[in-house]
Amino acid sequence: MNSIAPPIDLRALQVFVTVCETASMTEAARVLGISQSAISQCIKVLEREHGDVLFDRQMRPLRPNAAGRVLLDRARPLLAHARDVALSVRAATKASLSLLRIGCVDSFAATIGPALVEQLVGTAENLRMWSGLTPMVSEQLVNRELDLAVCTESTVDPERVTQQLLFSERFVAVVPLSHAGAPFVEVARSIPLIRYSRRQVTAQQVERFIRHIGIDAPAMYEFDATDPLLSLVASGRGCALTTPLCLLQARHHLPNVSLAPLPESPLAKRHFFLLRRNGEWEDIAKLLADCAIRTLRNEVEPTLRKVMPALPLELFN
Repeated sequence: MNSIAPPIDLRALQVFVTVCETASMTEAARVLGISQSAISQCIKVLEREHGDVLFDRQMRPLRPNAAGRVLLDRARPLLAHARDVALSVRAATKASLSLLRIGCVDSFAATIGPALVEQLVGTAENLRMWSGLTPMVSEQLVNRELDLAVCTESTVDPERVTQQLLFSERFVAVVPLSHAGAPFVEVARSIPLIRYSRRQVTAQQVERFIRHIGIDAPAMYEFDATDPLLSLVASGRGCALTTPLCLLQARHHLPNVSLAPLPESPLAKRHFFLLRRNGEWEDIAKLLADCAIRTLRNEVEPTLRKVMPALPLELFN
């Protein structure tokens, strides 16, 4: 059976070559910016690994002996190759930063996305941001079609993907102006409940919540987007459950709808997660997370409260 070759200590090898080139351990220490004792230790490591002394210590200036000359001949191309490898890796890392691909659910892209783009300008030469439904965006991340993804729920493999909770937002109930002030549970029993399309994760979360609070409304209208949903509420055709980011996304309808009280429940919220493949994009992910929270507090929430002062106190956490 073949034995495994012992690892080569490139640092010790660089020290050895520098000692040979300067003909002095003292001068080699100065050139490399380390102590003379560290130089001596590296030489001892090499001599122990190779089973022979490498310098003729009776001569001044210091010169490699026969074994040392053989090692010197082999060491120079090996160190040059190691430098080439390091340069290639750095070049590949730099090239990867030339393109950054981010996928987000629609409401995040429409409300926080612009601030995020402004924050990331200069981080990558080419920044691309796509929006879509959570299942599509998370699948694209796993398939390496995206570098980072912001989803409202995820069941990705934790051994491949890091999942970080960004923030949570509570559900809010919107009703026609004609039903202003009435509890949502009562309104949903008197007029149609307009829903998000059930292929959306948000719709699935809403369904769990309405069952929890005792609403059993037949399915009549379903939409992928918030704009037609709020349009129907504004026209008096029904009521709906949505979220603060979705309200901001379709803010032009807000003067024509009213908020309705909701029962307190741990299910009355949706969560946003930041996904990245393990070991990749850690610094950019932190930048994105910080920007998202800052934008929520400083821009999104103040804008919403200005338009709808009756919003609940804790919209995000």
